[in-house]
Amino acid sequence: METKRNVMDILRERGFIKQTVYEDELYELLGKESVPFYIGFDPTADSLHVGHFLALMAMSHMQKAGHKPIVLIGGGTAMIGDPSGRTDMRSMMTKETIAHNCECFKTQMSRFFSFEGENAAVMVNNADWLLHLNYVDFLRDVGAHFSVNRMLSAECFKQRLERGLSFLEFNYMLMQSYDFLVLCQKYGCLLECGGDDQWSNILAGANLIRVKEKKSAFAMTFELLTTSEGKKMGKTQKGAVWLDPTKTTPYEFFQYFRNVDDADVNKCMRFLTFMEMDEINELTKYQDERMNAAKERLAYEVTKIVHGEEEAKKALAQAKGAFGGNGAEMPEARIDLVANKNIVDLLCAIGLAKSKGEAKRLIDGGGVKVDDEVADSYGYELTDSRIANGFILHKGKKIHLRVKPL
Repeated sequence: METKRNVMDILRERGFIKQTVYEDELYELLGKESVPFYIGFDPTADSLHVGHFLALMAMSHMQKAGHKPIVLIGGGTAMIGDPSGRTDMRSMMTKETIAHNCECFKTQMSRFFSFEGENAAVMVNNADWLLHLNYVDFLRDVGAHFSVNRMLSAECFKQRLERGLSFLEFNYMLMQSYDFLVLCQKYGCLLECGGDDQWSNILAGANLIRVKEKKSAFAMTFELLTTSEGKKMGKTQKGAVWLDPTKTTPYEFFQYFRNVDDADVNKCMRFLTFMEMDEINELTKYQDERMNAAKERLAYEVTKIVHGEEEAKKALAQAKGAFGGNGAEMPEARIDLVANKNIVDLLCAIGLAKSKGEAKRLIDGGGVKVDDEVADSYGYELTDSRIANGFILHKGKKIHLRVKPL
């Protein structure tokens, strides 16, 4: 009988783990029994995005190794709005909206790990306990175990003190720690995981359990999904790269990863695919045009995980069509070409430019072609033949679109 590898070995080999606490004890525990663990998600949208991808993959690796994922939805905090003091204060959410978003999350998460069978994942909402707390009882039972001096020394608070720290924001550490305590009591949860920016809050929850429950509890944070330049991945000119195909099409999703920098391909393969490490290292050892094959493979694998094999194959065929001139497989758009025969209007209407100003900058740079003809002025208009029959629109060297009339 094959012995399963310790999941910490798998996560460390692939570069996931940033920090842990009581590491030797945690390693031993993960190697000998099934450990319930949790990660929190904010339900303020009806879709997850690429920023969540790494955490979902970590949860998948852990479930495959025999551990039980608990998805904590932050419905309690979502119902009181965003406490971060930003100017774009997030609106309070209704229970119905949160419930809808949770169902959307569950569908998307099911691509990564299972909510049925052995070690089935469970989804819980912290509104179920946070909204019914008695404040005085909470202060006595939880607040008494927190040192304000120690809290203020935490990196997450130090960074905010200069611009002002609201009392509500200050309470987040207590609330998140209480979540961990409740999940420990209800599900035997002994490990909280998350992005490394959550380290202080996760560590505080583990300490609360050790004090209150007199049992071992653990914290583990993961590396953030960033580019080689240190910027968060998953942002485009159009905004976030969503896992929902109606927000970011499978082809757009594929193209995002097809176009990552060479320096980021190895990291993305380790974090966002199930490819074996030997194959990853073999594919990404080059520093020349052979990296294009690695990028294509990366884009195919991540699209297959999120959207399924059929959509991944379709996106791959479209990409090959766009770059290889195979018009039958090229991504296609239908639009009212009579109303949008001017090139500036067309670029905006079709979504290749967010504004007329951006469209004009593209034209000034010589980056827009209709079939093989450069659109060299703002007054460029489609011919009657193209309005009737369609054409291929090129934006730079990477975006090629077959445009047809409605």
